[in-house]
Amino acid sequence: MIKFLLMVFGRDKGNAGVSDEDLMERFRDGDARAFESLLERHERKIFNFIFRFVRHRELANDLLQETFLRVVKNAKRYTRKAKFTTWLYTIARNQCIDALRRQQHRRHRSLDQPAGRDADGPTLLERVPGKSPDGLERTDAHEISARISAAVDGLSEEQREVFVMREVMQLKFKEIAEVVGVSENTIKSRMRYALENLRQALADYAPTADAEPEAQSTGSRT
Repeated sequence: MIKFLLMVFGRDKGNAGVSDEDLMERFRDGDARAFESLLERHERKIFNFIFRFVRHRELANDLLQETFLRVVKNAKRYTRKAKFTTWLYTIARNQCIDALRRQQHRRHRSLDQPAGRDADGPTLLERVPGKSPDGLERTDAHEISARISAAVDGLSEEQREVFVMREVMQLKFKEIAEVVGVSENTIKSRMRYALENLRQALADYAPTADAEPEAQSTGSRT
């Protein structure tokens, strides 16, 4: 379906310096090729975002297609009230939630992606310090990965969602708040509790793991 959309709307390589919002307004006003630029910019990121919700590649591809179809269907109603990416992530998130409710299976997330704001930075797994003198954990990496995945899966749904959007997708707290539909302080609170609960669950691996200064907490809630 993505290839079909590209065939319909064509390819336009001349929009490198145009903002997402301007492109979406051009598409809304009849410039079909502007859609292709948006698709090229965000297709991979949205797929990764969806995949970390549903943990199933075929379903993620289906939801990716449905997300961009929703963009096409709702283009005439688009207004520049927020960033285009916030609107796009909101559509993708809603698709994921609906799909998971229909299938009634739990979400699993991969943590082998860079954590924090730096896309080239260490992953959460890499930030877990080892116990040996040289700082390297000798436990099999698959075992550690399984422990981390289980710890994240043990978080409440709200905490898991914020953790992935912040640590994996590197969204700002304000952007997450806009996507989820709650206050920024609520998002920060969920992140604090998520990090504290993960710290406790992985205490034997990372007794001194550092959190972001604004996301520290002394409490633990699920």
